[in-house]
Amino acid sequence: MVTQKITIEPVTRIEGHAKVTVHLKPDGKVEHAYMHVNEFRGFEKFCEGRMVFEMPYITPRICGICPVSHHLAAAKAGDEVLGCPPPKPATMLRELMHMGQITQSHGMHFFELAGPDLLLGFDADPAIRNVVGLIGANPDLAVKAVKLRKFGQEIIKILGGRKIHPDFAVPGGVSKALSLKDRDTILAQIDENIETAQTGIQIIKDWAAKNTEDINKFAVFKTGYFGLVTPKNGLELYDGKIRLIGADGKQLEHFDGKNYLNVIAEHVESWSYLKFPYYKKMGWPDGVYRVGPLGRLNASDTIETPLAGEEMKFWKSINDGKPVENTLYYHLARMIECLFALERIRILCDDPDILSTDIINTRQEFKGEGVGVIEAPRGTLFHHYWANANGQLEKVNLIVATGHNNWAMSNAVDSVAKTYIDGPVTEGMLNRIEAAIRAYDPCLSCSTHAVGQMPIEVDVFDASGDLVQTVKRSN
Repeated sequence: MVTQKITIEPVTRIEGHAKVTVHLKPDGKVEHAYMHVNEFRGFEKFCEGRMVFEMPYITPRICGICPVSHHLAAAKAGDEVLGCPPPKPATMLRELMHMGQITQSHGMHFFELAGPDLLLGFDADPAIRNVVGLIGANPDLAVKAVKLRKFGQEIIKILGGRKIHPDFAVPGGVSKALSLKDRDTILAQIDENIETAQTGIQIIKDWAAKNTEDINKFAVFKTGYFGLVTPKNGLELYDGKIRLIGADGKQLEHFDGKNYLNVIAEHVESWSYLKFPYYKKMGWPDGVYRVGPLGRLNASDTIETPLAGEEMKFWKSINDGKPVENTLYYHLARMIECLFALERIRILCDDPDILSTDIINTRQEFKGEGVGVIEAPRGTLFHHYWANANGQLEKVNLIVATGHNNWAMSNAVDSVAKTYIDGPVTEGMLNRIEAAIRAYDPCLSCSTHAVGQMPIEVDVFDASGDLVQTVKRSN
């Protein structure tokens, strides 16, 4: 029987729909599993010809969940292109917005997307393994989770006028100062939300203690680790140098983000439109690395805020000071970062300079090229612009966070399939494959602005290459 399937999907961003194909050996064991990102992104090309100052308002449309990350990366690149570094208060306000973004994104992912698996079980009935099921199981926790996300969104709205696609950062600074009333509104809510983040950390710690078998066999593999750090190699999410460590924890590179092209390259596979970045000196695939919460905590030696700093000590104890390789620990790392972001919000709001009106640098020394780097919730984000003397873009290069983790997600899918599938594919097995992708929080649905959906399809082929089973999920 000849099986043919034609799929047309009009999604134009890296995020969107994922497809997994599982190829079986004659004995029914998994030979290999692939994660296909089968959409094409065109942002680099259709940004050519636009003015550099337009980019903070164009590129956020890449993503409906983390538009702030693209907004700020574009502004930072514009600072460099136009030669107009922002005043300190403007930098602080940008970071404050970014910490709001980290809070709302991490909080949403942990409690609302990963939470059903952790609290209700990978094999729970899909009818209840969702946000509604969580509300039924623990309504008080669900309310706190919603408030945590709302707090992050309110910070974005206070500064940028709206929660999604804010109008705030411009090359050279920001467009609005923070009022005393709004500052106090933010400060008044921090303690409650810190408590919620700490609750999330305890939830994943307790879950990990009860599920060590799964944690230790669920997509555990060696890679490098990559992320921004402070001068003391502390966790950094807004600015700083980039640190890359190897699988053994030893530093491989410590460099300025504008020199990223000297350090990383991108590999292409025929089965995915999403490229695979890797460390040039080690080559492909030996030079693959991971970004995002797990990557950042592994690449950092410490966290320089008190509460998250204590949690970092626990993190470093998980594998006796060596990098944590377990994919499911992304969830713990994510909530530690959420706690760090909340502490940074307090630090920023307690600084008198946050209320300054010195928020824009109008003096320019045109350079024509600039790189903006920021730690998006999902990992390191690069915006690289080349412009002519009129400020019109001639070339654009974007490496989004999800792209850095492409190899790791693909390998995680293959590993989980080989670990858990032995015979017919059950719904629970399908959910574990999806969870392997979900751990990286790759925004596979947010770019299409779907609500709580991550369509995924698993095709199972026999040793002759014939399609024997297709299992689908629409949400």
